[in-house]
Amino acid sequence: MHVVNANDVWKTIKRKTILRGASLTVGEGQVYVLAGPNGAGKTTLIRILMGLISMDSGRIEVLGCKPGDPDWDKVKLDIGYLPEDASPYDRLTGWENLRFYAELYSQGDPSKVEEYLENAAAISGLTREELSRRAGGYSRGMKRRLLIAATLMHNPRLVVMDEPTSGLDVFAAYRVKRTIRSMAGKGYTFLITTHDMSEAQELATHIGFIESGRIIFQGTVEDALSAYSAESLEEAFVRAVGDGRS
Repeated sequence: MHVVNANDVWKTIKRKTILRGASLTVGEGQVYVLAGPNGAGKTTLIRILMGLISMDSGRIEVLGCKPGDPDWDKVKLDIGYLPEDASPYDRLTGWENLRFYAELYSQGDPSKVEEYLENAAAISGLTREELSRRAGGYSRGMKRRLLIAATLMHNPRLVVMDEPTSGLDVFAAYRVKRTIRSMAGKGYTFLITTHDMSEAQELATHIGFIESGRIIFQGTVEDALSAYSAESLEEAFVRAVGDGRS
């Protein structure tokens, strides 16, 4: 089953064409990593898929629904979305931050609030003492783990993460990637963006290469390595871009 379908998506912002006919397909249970350099159009495509900005042309379906359709608000409850620039509420404790999201996802069901809170606490890996502190005193890594827990607490059918390890030190990034791998092992479907090809190779079951607003390859990691006779995704991407520019 296809969880995400995007076909021939175009987008121009302030007279600059960001997406040039981008197309991708994410299947159920995949960890699809959309990889490419900064400015390639990754975040713009994600924001269009999440219904945050409109496209100029193209076709999109997420969980069988087009963003903006009458059922979209209901469908969004089955999505966990973590933007690159997301931040917790610094004046709230970790628990209070998580409760805010739990109440949002629960749609007024008190029993689900407690279930989601316990899920989030386990996913975050933060101690009860740490969760009782204000998030403003957290390290960047702790803040990211808190937000990832909020993103996953309600067992979404699709998890979308834009540059989840951006700005983190090696230890915090390792913990974040370990959480993603753990949840992927439980059958979650992920769509993740990154500019780090080694990170893409660590996480992905399926890969999409994006360059200058076009997706120039998509398939399994093994397909990418084979198609470009490469030993790493970094090497495969460089050869794919070279092929596209030749």
